[in-house]
Amino acid sequence: MYKWPYEGWASAGMDAWSLSMEASAVIGLRVAKMATGGPGASGEAYLMLSEKMQSAFELQSAMMTGQLGANPLAGTNKVIKHYRRKVKANRKRLG
Repeated sequence: MYKWPYEGWASAGMDAWSLSMEASAVIGLRVAKMATGGPGASGEAYLMLSEKMQSAFELQSAMMTGQLGANPLAGTNKVIKHYRRKVKANRKRLG
């Protein structure tokens, strides 16, 4: 049986596309929350920035210690999985 050599990358691309759709929903929820103003809006802006910084630090540390895998595809899949967990948590909290 023939196996397409780029199947892993095609799957990673679909996962990234799916993650972008999920992230856009979270962006909409965050913008709606910040548009209402009040103390929740400034807290959400602070949380958004701190989450981005923490996530970048976690991924940078994982990359430097070899935790992202031995090849580019494994690293890509782990990065997508990392961000998907964060987006899912935010969607649950905001929704």
